[in-house]
Amino acid sequence: MSIQQRRERLMPNGIPKWIRCYDDGGETIDRYTVVYTKLSGDIGGLYVGMSAAPYHPQGVCLHGQGDYGRPIDRPTYGHLGKKIQFNDLPDDCRKVVLNDYASLWGLEVPA
Repeated sequence: MSIQQRRERLMPNGIPKWIRCYDDGGETIDRYTVVYTKLSGDIGGLYVGMSAAPYHPQGVCLHGQGDYGRPIDRPTYGHLGKKIQFNDLPDDCRKVVLNDYASLWGLEVPA
């Protein structure tokens, strides 16, 4: 499989395939949470919690790993807020996710 085919399989139309995005509506400083699902190997339950401006000096961008006792390809994280689409995340949050996703899957980091 070529690099381009692999990238398209993992990121159809430039959107990470194996993530779930949540918005708690501003109840917490890390309003947006993205869970990375179905990773290869024993890695699982990786997530990032972010404010709308994760790169700002007063912004928040926290990575973690949790075991919620469920298969990583079927997480239920209702406590994280409403499930949203990747494109509903603020621009800087999408950049964080794209960089993380590329790193986790061994893809080129997007420009």
